[in-house]
Amino acid sequence: MSASYPPVTEHLAGVDAKREEGRRKMDWALQHMPILQHLRESFTAEQPLAGQTIAMAMHVEAKTANLVELLADGGAEVAITGCNPLSTHDDVSAALDAHENITSYAVRGVDDEDYYAAIDSVIAHDPTITVDDGMDMIKVVHEEYPELIDSIIGGCEETTTGVHRLRAMDADGELEYPVFAVNDTPMKRLFDNVHGTGESSLATIAMTTNLSFAGKDVVVGGYGYCGKGVAKKASGQNANVIVTEVEPRRALEAHMEGYDVMPMDEAAKQGDVFITTTGNRDVITKEHFEVMKDGALLANAGHFDVEINKEDLSELAVKEFEARDGVRAYELADGRKLNVLAEGRLVNLAAPIALGHPVEVMDQSFGIQAVGVRELVENGDEYAAGVHDVPDDLDREVAEIKLAAEGVEHDTLTEDQREYLESWQHGT
Repeated sequence: MSASYPPVTEHLAGVDAKREEGRRKMDWALQHMPILQHLRESFTAEQPLAGQTIAMAMHVEAKTANLVELLADGGAEVAITGCNPLSTHDDVSAALDAHENITSYAVRGVDDEDYYAAIDSVIAHDPTITVDDGMDMIKVVHEEYPELIDSIIGGCEETTTGVHRLRAMDADGELEYPVFAVNDTPMKRLFDNVHGTGESSLATIAMTTNLSFAGKDVVVGGYGYCGKGVAKKASGQNANVIVTEVEPRRALEAHMEGYDVMPMDEAAKQGDVFITTTGNRDVITKEHFEVMKDGALLANAGHFDVEINKEDLSELAVKEFEARDGVRAYELADGRKLNVLAEGRLVNLAAPIALGHPVEVMDQSFGIQAVGVRELVENGDEYAAGVHDVPDDLDREVAEIKLAAEGVEHDTLTEDQREYLESWQHGT
């Protein structure tokens, strides 16, 4: 297979300066990533990934880059591209490409054709392992390069949307190698999805607009782990939080947490800020735009840019313009202006000033990715094709590394306690 899309350095001017800046960002992040530091030491010494080729489609920024280098320092050849056209930091991508075991094809702002051409170039390295954020790499491998499947040990999937897609693919009997659902393991889901999405989405919206959340009605579309985080953090910034949800138990949970819960048809009339977190399409559509307040902000914290229906909004608009960097205003016939952030893409990574989740949070998520890849190399034959939970002992391993780095000690079970919990014979 031949690669048609060139590495990042062939797209950039001033490559040396960009590499230097990218390395500076990576070094800063690594200072605050004790899990990856710990794993880098062991991976470098033990070379657990020697002989492997890892194909990655991820958000290429400083935190991700430290995971990529960890895998390369562990003996793998790594090829990477972006998983979102607007989330790549070109300077970080250039810094990665300087590593002798890494080729980066990630370039910010590519169109759909080049986005998939870059994925093709990554796959041209003939991977033995895939690492995805959103499942695009796995989809392309299965649909366009099925001849490679027999040589792929397995993969890891980072995010909620990707895991949903994988489970659907698995249910249809179309997933032909094992993939760890990294998103679903506690060390990722409870921290990355809740605290990471909540903090980074609100911070990016505030910096992009220079507006406060205090006193505003913030509508959170969806009350999964990401939605919970956004709602919690918005409430903490003195916003009035409204939750919309299709799943009755989650709607009840939001209600019991003290949030207003209502259909989007009603919330659309009240909201000042809308943040979608569902992973589904058409969460906000024409009938909602028609009743929104003048000046409403619309942002998406789900993976793909399908939650806010921009086609509907464009059809309603009589004028469109860039109100600020990263904010596109749609002026309607009655003079109201509705403002879409980051083109409706993942706001905390696609806005011009976006930095993604906090470093400490991604240290945990990427720690799980690293030990997941190691597990596939060491024990891949034990996993059949399909979606798999990350083994609990690996999740605990990453938690122990983090606690030790934080200087936090915790209790352990005594043998009597362990025996009691594992027995059915003990009563009151």
